[in-house]
Amino acid sequence: MSVILTKSFNLFNQTNIISTTAKYLGQFLVTRSKQLNINYYQRAYFQTINYETNNRIAYITLNRPEVLNSIDGLMPKELSECVEKANNDSSVHVIVLSGAGKAFCSGYDLSYYAQNKNIQAVQDMPWDSMKDYTYMKQNTEYFMSLFRSFKPTICKIHGDALAGGSDIALCCDIILMANEAHIGYMPVRVWGCPTTAMWIYRLGIEKAKRMLLTGDKITGIEAEKLGLVLKSVPQEQLNNEVDKLAHRMSTIPINQLIMQKLMINQALENMGLRTTQMFATLFDGIARHSPEGIAFKNRSESVGWKTAVKERDAGTYDWTNVVPFDIKKEDNNQK
Repeated sequence: MSVILTKSFNLFNQTNIISTTAKYLGQFLVTRSKQLNINYYQRAYFQTINYETNNRIAYITLNRPEVLNSIDGLMPKELSECVEKANNDSSVHVIVLSGAGKAFCSGYDLSYYAQNKNIQAVQDMPWDSMKDYTYMKQNTEYFMSLFRSFKPTICKIHGDALAGGSDIALCCDIILMANEAHIGYMPVRVWGCPTTAMWIYRLGIEKAKRMLLTGDKITGIEAEKLGLVLKSVPQEQLNNEVDKLAHRMSTIPINQLIMQKLMINQALENMGLRTTQMFATLFDGIARHSPEGIAFKNRSESVGWKTAVKERDAGTYDWTNVVPFDIKKEDNNQK
């Protein structure tokens, strides 16, 4: 009998050990699976953006460095999804937005939208203004997810934040910029209008006109002087300045951050922000479908977008008459 009991006891122990081992192995595999899923979601699910969190801060990084993080058809939606993910994460207090590589964001990908003959960035005439508005308004709302995020958003600009890239940056609550970086909305010269209209709310009437009636791009130093960004610092100090501000905010309870931001944002909403953006988005479509806008699209297709942009920004091309300006003739007339 004792032999039988001993064998039974040993069998029970072995079974128990196997069961316990299986239990912990199963828990490990489930945990590991969840970790892999999180890493996959954070790093691989988003094709144009990298998303990570660390120490109460969510880091959203535009991740198309090979084309200076230019905006394609997917990036605006993924940006909004990352903002939503950060807002749904109870461990996140602050969101920091930046760009990978040499620039923050160079704007919409003109090799795709302007130079490509197969892309209907300009519709065949007669064009449907509401179809255009519906598409562009969706992108405006994607960008504005940064402004309407419950949690504060900080934008870190290095390199360029141009055209649509400036739209994204200006939707953030606070911008810190490298002295050497540039920001501007050059498409106001031809083929665009800033759909978020945030220039007016950040700069006021006269300074907004100074920027949008010239299409100039300015350095971080001048952007700080104009009041467009909170602070401009040397490139080597930018990361540290952003980290200090983000970590300072991250020590505040989330509910306090939400309340203060909602209260401040409501002032802009009361000033008619949504109505202004409706007009701006409609005007963007009109700008691209005006005779001059179509001339720019055709020029981009024939000589390449880089040449067309150079002519646009230098003011050497007459988009109404579709010929280069005769600079010498104009100089003689002025004399």
